[in-house]
Amino acid sequence: MRLPHARVRFVISGNQNVQVTSCAMSFLGGPISEKRYSVTWGSDCAMSQAAGKIKMPKKSKAKIVKRRSTDNEQLCPKQSRLKHGNTASPLCFQSPVSLFESLIQPMETEQFFRDYWEKKPLHLQRSDSSTAFYCQSLFQLSDLQSLCSQGLEYYRDINVVRCINGKKKVLNKEGQVKNSVLNKNLVQDKATIQFHQPQRFKNELWRIQEKMECFFGALVGSNVYITPQESQGLPAHYDDVEVFILQLEGQKRWLLYTPTVPLAAEYSLESEERIGRPTHDIVLEVGDLLYFPRGTIHQASTPAGVDHSTHLTLSTYQRMSWGDLLLDIFPSLLCDSSRTEVSLREGMPRRLLLGSSEGLDTRRQLASMLRSLADEMETGMPEVRSTHMKRDFIMNRLPPYSQQQLTPSGKMPSLEDMVCLRFKEHVVITVEPSQERTGLKFPLSHLQALQQLQQVEQLAVAQLKLPTQEDKLSLVLALWSESLLVVL
Repeated sequence: MRLPHARVRFVISGNQNVQVTSCAMSFLGGPISEKRYSVTWGSDCAMSQAAGKIKMPKKSKAKIVKRRSTDNEQLCPKQSRLKHGNTASPLCFQSPVSLFESLIQPMETEQFFRDYWEKKPLHLQRSDSSTAFYCQSLFQLSDLQSLCSQGLEYYRDINVVRCINGKKKVLNKEGQVKNSVLNKNLVQDKATIQFHQPQRFKNELWRIQEKMECFFGALVGSNVYITPQESQGLPAHYDDVEVFILQLEGQKRWLLYTPTVPLAAEYSLESEERIGRPTHDIVLEVGDLLYFPRGTIHQASTPAGVDHSTHLTLSTYQRMSWGDLLLDIFPSLLCDSSRTEVSLREGMPRRLLLGSSEGLDTRRQLASMLRSLADEMETGMPEVRSTHMKRDFIMNRLPPYSQQQLTPSGKMPSLEDMVCLRFKEHVVITVEPSQERTGLKFPLSHLQALQQLQQVEQLAVAQLKLPTQEDKLSLVLALWSESLLVVL
């Protein structure tokens, strides 16, 4: 489905590593994708315990980390960002929870997850003018027209599509997008403009997506769709993501159908013969929100008499199911268990792979081993840890919103100071074996002190649970140098 971000990873040395990964807010420039691309950098902090000397973090060179992308296309570097203006926001950015609460108002969050999430569609009508003005300010056709001078390219940034006789026709050209051609696509070709990752250019969208990622603990992607009157961009299909749609301009008619694959794990088209009659026939007005679960079959068109429709799609929970988690944790879980369970290291019967097991009930044997693993998991041993899913989220999530580059500021911390860890919603601490040489590195003994900083609002440096004064000062100086800690 996916702002450049800076990343700090603290790797704690020893037999096991503690990795504390945080999206810092250095606005370095670089791509964002709906299935996000990100610019990352690491910093190393090596500390000589024997001599008690402190070496401040060194910056490593930036590198581009590619996230899965539907079109497998690289994205353009970050360009000039469009100003949002002074439109009052009905959304509350105080916390991820308050953002989501205000996004789905007047519905209560508890009711949404009880009655609608992964279950059925929800249409929220918002007729107040303040919400409509705010939604219009998020993105308009005129914004896209002004962005054409910034080197937008077909496929990478924009798709031009139209649904004709139930099939998608792609009208993309090669190279850079011209405003005059886009206008022709809309007026003459009656085509839909699909604009990928608008948060690259609109700070307010960055703010919304970043808070939503904190709320869900999952990546959030976005697209803007602009469709002229009496036209449809895409045929009936379903997606593998939870979808939130905000109507920004005009009107859009949505037809929703009963899923043929509930909570689908992949995108697919559906023929008109299979989908039956729609369960929902909804016309979205500016300010309205529509939610539907993954797997919901849908198609949308702009009604007659409406010059054009613009809507924003926010999508999340791609490959975030229990099955995906099992696929992620099981290899390491089995590997850890094999180190202590002799039965898992015993050889399987001869010629089993050739289908000649001489009557051995292989399925029963495997089922017994799996039950044993499940019993051990319930007792808390061995440790269950996500590997690829957590890494993918940390590497590709948006950083906290900021209008300026962060550098260490304020007073340099000392042993007498009270300090506070910044961006706690973006800090993840993991303990795992690792040979990686990226990030800030501390000894394993620093884990408890890092957890102290993460769990409290403020803390005296002298109260850090570390054996020496030098260790306490080294830790806070390393965090302060990465703009992750401030002196109160």
